[in-house]
Amino acid sequence: MSKSGTSETPKKIELAPGERPTLKTIARLSGLAVPTVSRALADAPDIRQDTKTRIRDIANQIGYRPNRAGVRLRTGRTNVISLVMSTEHDAMNNTGRLISAVTSALRGTPYHVIITPYFPDEDPMVPIRYIVETGSADGLIINQTEPDDARVRYMLENRFPFVSHGRTALSEQHAYFDYDNTAFGSLAIKALAERGRKHIAMLAPPQTQGYAQNMIEGARAAASDEGVQFSVIEGATSHSTVPIVEQAMTTLFHQADRPDALVAPSIGGCVTMVSALERLGLVLEQDFDIAAKEAVSFLRRFRPGILVLEENVDEAGDFLARALMHRISHPDEPPMQRLVYPDNSAWKVDR
Repeated sequence: MSKSGTSETPKKIELAPGERPTLKTIARLSGLAVPTVSRALADAPDIRQDTKTRIRDIANQIGYRPNRAGVRLRTGRTNVISLVMSTEHDAMNNTGRLISAVTSALRGTPYHVIITPYFPDEDPMVPIRYIVETGSADGLIINQTEPDDARVRYMLENRFPFVSHGRTALSEQHAYFDYDNTAFGSLAIKALAERGRKHIAMLAPPQTQGYAQNMIEGARAAASDEGVQFSVIEGATSHSTVPIVEQAMTTLFHQADRPDALVAPSIGGCVTMVSALERLGLVLEQDFDIAAKEAVSFLRRFRPGILVLEENVDEAGDFLARALMHRISHPDEPPMQRLVYPDNSAWKVDR
């Protein structure tokens, strides 16, 4: 405290002319030994949290960046986490939100994120094998999982740390975060049936992926319970381009036995379907209803009558990052796992 009784502004740390920010520099400024500084920056569990915070504050102020080659030589780690993601584009998808959530969760830790892309026509094992064989990352986050996912089997066999956004047939053995799409499919059918709809069609994700199979399974079971007709739209998926979805909708609604309700698992698919039907002269909440899920509050602004459930991608990204750090640091402990259930009371409709 100053003589006036007010808190003094902490003095800004400055380097001497020509001095480079190194571990020795941080040790000198903090009064701690170099090994202690190194362990604090590596988030060692035996270092007090207030010490870690002080060391990181000094490191940030002087612009210290660890030499990754040196870190790897000393620890065998790269302090790199890779998100392995397809370049397949889906308008208004969740990818950006997921990346932001993962990087936010890693803020203040030694880890940095890199994005490792692969093309839709490329074997998704290619980037996985490269990272595992070269050790270019300490762990991986994958999505678009399949029930019998070759990537998961390979990383389990090689004891390589990873976490998946989505479950697999081997989920008991690995870390994952998943949204219960079986429940979403069921709830969507029930909500539409409550509105008196009798023929419900779903623009499903690619059916090779686990969450698509779960969603369809839940929808079919609920349709049977409710005594309504259910079908999966042919010729397009929720990952298809806008023209392909528009063509599939035009074909479907020119049939005599056309649906009177729809299920959309993505914002882009929902918007495209509604727009296509409106161009055919059909009116939402009169000629058809639609139930959808979204990660960004958009659909109710687009059309207030859409039934909407929210999927929290920020929660997913945060959990995926923490679960992967846990696998890297504690490979012999049980993997972190979370399955999030949609809330039936959470359907949001603006009137």
